[in-house]
Amino acid sequence: MATNPRRKARVAALQALYETDVSGHETLASLDRLCVEENLTEAQAAFARQLVEGVIEQRNAIDDVIRQAAPQWPVDQLSAIDRNILRLAIREILMNNGAPIRAAINEAVELAKSFGSDNSAKFINGVLGSVSLSLAPGN
Repeated sequence: MATNPRRKARVAALQALYETDVSGHETLASLDRLCVEENLTEAQAAFARQLVEGVIEQRNAIDDVIRQAAPQWPVDQLSAIDRNILRLAIREILMNNGAPIRAAINEAVELAKSFGSDNSAKFINGVLGSVSLSLAPGN
């Protein structure tokens, strides 16, 4: 799956956030371990750390965005993998890491196809589509 350098970093970031969510392990320690295990370059590890730190720092705001975009799905009732894919993508979309919105959405959908359930990709795409529409001028 990890064909582009940033995707490999996103996978490590997702795995660290997921591990924290389901086991309570310290996120940055998990990320450091994953970066070594996955043989990430310094640039990839730095990008993964930037993503994870952004999610940690802005988690409440990010979760509010999820609540607004998917009001019928309480954040704490989403699957841990879907919740963390959304957190990563929304962090990328709203906190401007240089990736175009469409690219961030496509990357999230690819993560959902690889790690989520059969319905994850469609759900992630729909929620992130709503988020991107809310950013359109006039909204």
